[in-house]
Amino acid sequence: MFKNKKILLICKESFSFPLFFLAKNLLQHGNSVGAFFIHPEEGYYNKSMYNKDTYYNFKESLSEVKLYDLIDLCNAFNENLTQNKIDLNYLEVIEKDYSNFKNLNLQLMSSQLTTRHFHTRFFFNRTTLEQNKIFLELGYKRVIQVLDEFEPDVILDIEDGELLRTIINEVAFKRKIPYVNIDYPRFEGYKIPTYCLGVKNEKYLTLEYARCFAKPEEELIDEYEYVMDFRNGSDIMSREFKGTTTSQYEPEDWYISIKNLVEKILYFWSVFIISGNFRLKRKKQILYSNPIKHFLFYLKVAIKRQYLFRKNRYFENPEMNDTYVYMPLHLIPESTTFVKAPFYINELNIIEQVSKSLPINWKLYVKEHQAMVGERSLSFYSAVKKFPNVKLVKFNYYSDPKPWIQNAKGVVAISGTGAYEAAMLGKKSIIFADVPFTLIEGVHHVHSFEELPQLLASFTSIDNIKSCASYLAAIKSTGKELNLKYLIAEGERIICQNSVITEIFEYEINKLVEFFSEAYDAYPVRTL
Repeated sequence: MFKNKKILLICKESFSFPLFFLAKNLLQHGNSVGAFFIHPEEGYYNKSMYNKDTYYNFKESLSEVKLYDLIDLCNAFNENLTQNKIDLNYLEVIEKDYSNFKNLNLQLMSSQLTTRHFHTRFFFNRTTLEQNKIFLELGYKRVIQVLDEFEPDVILDIEDGELLRTIINEVAFKRKIPYVNIDYPRFEGYKIPTYCLGVKNEKYLTLEYARCFAKPEEELIDEYEYVMDFRNGSDIMSREFKGTTTSQYEPEDWYISIKNLVEKILYFWSVFIISGNFRLKRKKQILYSNPIKHFLFYLKVAIKRQYLFRKNRYFENPEMNDTYVYMPLHLIPESTTFVKAPFYINELNIIEQVSKSLPINWKLYVKEHQAMVGERSLSFYSAVKKFPNVKLVKFNYYSDPKPWIQNAKGVVAISGTGAYEAAMLGKKSIIFADVPFTLIEGVHHVHSFEELPQLLASFTSIDNIKSCASYLAAIKSTGKELNLKYLIAEGERIICQNSVITEIFEYEINKLVEFFSEAYDAYPVRTL
């Protein structure tokens, strides 16, 4: 357990709920705790429905925690932009000293704020080169200032998106400060530690997988049974996705959609009008979303979802006689793509390259991600349908991913669960990110589109059960089952006084503390 350490927590919106209780736990054991809120508007805005339970809850309820925010960055950003003040020499030094994982342009890919040209969330403004440079300059100065002042022994985090996290990752690496975050190996509720925001596979996991693979089969009996149950079961969707839009297959009642939109109107009115935050915004200011456009975005998505969840001209039923490769699309923008696979976020381009590379009698089945229904432009679907060997299939034809994968020759994914599920079902897959489950035989991490023809032609069922079992054993020995979804939801209810701290909640928080503590203790060995 952590004792007498200086621990900096990285906070943003709902992900700060578990960290509030983590901070309380750490303080009880004699640690000094800091909380760095890395989303610009969260500290900059007046207290409102948006930030009263996150930033202001820390500020008012945990006076022992040293609080850091981006208020000065927000003020300086507008001033520097108005006066065209950009320290180009500083940026050159930054790019030289802090680009161990990514150069500065790739670092900008980690935020929705600076990637509007890559996604359809029109409530964000498109950035200029000058705005990007100012954001990077001020972001680095603020991160370095916070680390200089607080001098943490360790930095803890439970999410990986946004520019400031990417900056923290670079600066912490340079200063040899352990930055411990959470990675998702896709095996049930297990989480494993990452010391690099998950941008590459950690050596410790590769070594542990090799150790488990060297074991005799009788030492992997539980894991073998799990793989066989997975293959023989009627459905394979992880319980992590149960109750989310990812597991939604039926259209929402119109009543629920209208109710949600009315709640959005009341929310935006409260945050921006009643709380006076609208006047804090600046025209063309990239750090804050536009509340009017934000509501219009939700309205547009709600209407399109009602249309696309029903019979329409875009999605087709699968044909039983088709020989196909399955490609489930991703949620865009999301850290699993923008942080972990920044070179491969243009899904239309990937579809094009795969379609060129398929054997002549095969098709590519493209399935939309349920969470993207209504958010992606209809022009994207029209473009997909122009490829003669590509079929945009009805995403809710089946109520589980298993039939799509089981009937396919293999799977293509950027970084998503579909490749893991394919491996667990004894199918080959292609993936464009260095994620944990690339360790499993049959999951191929692609570095060039030129590899595609040969890899796709090699798609056959494989005997990889020992590899799957070894991967599961490696995850179990290096990770922990953490219910972050529960901690976030229940943490919010407790903070809002709609619930009380139960033994179950305390148990889950203690597991989170143990996860971080064990990861910190192992840091010197794991990062050799």
